Amino acid sequence: MSAVAPLTITGGKLVLGDSITAGNIRCADGMIEAVGDVAPQDGDTVVDAKGKLVTPGIVDFGVFAIDKPACHFGGITRVAVMPDQSPPLDYPSRVQLVAQSGKPDLWVHPLAAATKDLAGAELAEIGLMRDSGARGVATGRGWIADSGAMLRLLQYAAMLEMTVTSHAEDSGIAGNAAATSGDMATRLGLPNAPAEAEALAVSRDIMLAEMAGARLHLRQVTTRASLDIVRAAKARGVQVTAGVTPAHFMLSDLATAEFRTFARLSPPLRCEDDRQAVIAAIGDGTIDVIASGHDPRGPEDKRLPFADAEPGMAGADTLLAMTLTLVRDEVIDLPRAFQLLAASPARLLGVNCGTLEVGAEADLCIVDAEKPWIIDSGQSAASAGNTPFDGQPAQGRALAVFKGGASVTA
Repeated sequence: MSAVAPLTITGGKLVLGDSITAGNIRCADGMIEAVGDVAPQDGDTVVDAKGKLVTPGIVDFGVFAIDKPACHFGGITRVAVMPDQSPPLDYPSRVQLVAQSGKPDLWVHPLAAATKDLAGAELAEIGLMRDSGARGVATGRGWIADSGAMLRLLQYAAMLEMTVTSHAEDSGIAGNAAATSGDMATRLGLPNAPAEAEALAVSRDIMLAEMAGARLHLRQVTTRASLDIVRAAKARGVQVTAGVTPAHFMLSDLATAEFRTFARLSPPLRCEDDRQAVIAAIGDGTIDVIASGHDPRGPEDKRLPFADAEPGMAGADTLLAMTLTLVRDEVIDLPRAFQLLAASPARLLGVNCGTLEVGAEADLCIVDAEKPWIIDSGQSAASAGNTPFDGQPAQGRALAVFKGGASVTA
């Protein structure tokens, strides 16, 4: 972005690493310069937060589309883009193009395809893609079934000091299932797979990461059994982190009752016991990242029989509001919410942001945590409104978003 005047935000409640403190924040040259008892200087752009929250910009880890309007609406300043693009991000020039695509008002960090054409067999040129701007490696929407290929990937990524992001769902068991095995899938007559498909994949990937000494991020962990495996691995020192999207802590498979294809997701929605296990895992720190899984799908993908519809949800514009429900339900506090939304994903990407600390990049939001609104797929800021939360009342909106100290809100 071009040079901008220094920014001072006054009269806000600063969401710091472990507390909320009334104060001001000053940014200059794209960085946070001072926090707390700070006075504006001559020439500063001064913004009055009017008692609202001043938070780090959200770092959305693992989106499938670069959707700037939805990101700006949702307080997102950075996205980690999954390699499932057309063509896949399995070549350095493609990675470089995507890395530059957010300019000037959104940071975009590509995740390199783990294998050529995301086919799960031959490793892609990960080192060259890292040099072209990739901030991690990902298996994409699918799981690498070949354990030898996965081990080689993890060993190579460990040498390059890159995190491997895995979609942990055993494809041999899951197949083309549209639902999780259980009463709801049986009643609806949907092709289904047992929840154990996830636990098996999580267990194998963790064992291989432990062998390789690699950093592994499980993008979505959605079952009680899988979370127990992650919890045990962390306790013995494995470098594993876990993520989840709001759908799996807000909804159970009951949301599929009317064959609403906006609830056709991957992994599919789980039973209520698994949903409660996800909430508990967010509360106890087993889950490290909450991300949107933003995957906007138009009518051609969703106006189909449930089993034939493409999985995916638009989530960038609702990520903040859905996460704030956990704060109101006293599962987590506000500082922890922004660790999940910003600080932890920033660490995974190795970028200097996600906190309101002096010396960090000045990616900020002003947030009204209580502002009510109705989620409306027809009025969504996303390029397609396939949200499973359509029609649901929500609270919490980003009022202003700043990238590098410059406003990016309309």
